Amino acid sequence: MASAPPRRLAAPASYEAALEELELLVARLESGELPLEQLLGGYQRGAELLKFCRDRLEAVEGQIKLLDQGALKTWTPE
Repeated sequence: MASAPPRRLAAPASYEAALEELELLVARLESGELPLEQLLGGYQRGAELLKFCRDRLEAVEGQIKLLDQGALKTWTPE
């Protein structure tokens, strides 16, 4: 019997939403209470969320570099 293809969940609305979902997912995975199939699906979703967060962070870093005209500056509190 062939299993159904994995269901793709929608992309998160924002970095913050992805991070919140990822934190909840990690807590569920670490609880040890999920069946094997749900563990695999949770791991896959976690990998997608992690990639989304990394991509967003890299995009923001690129924007900051442009704003700083290509030179990252050390932040010092006033």
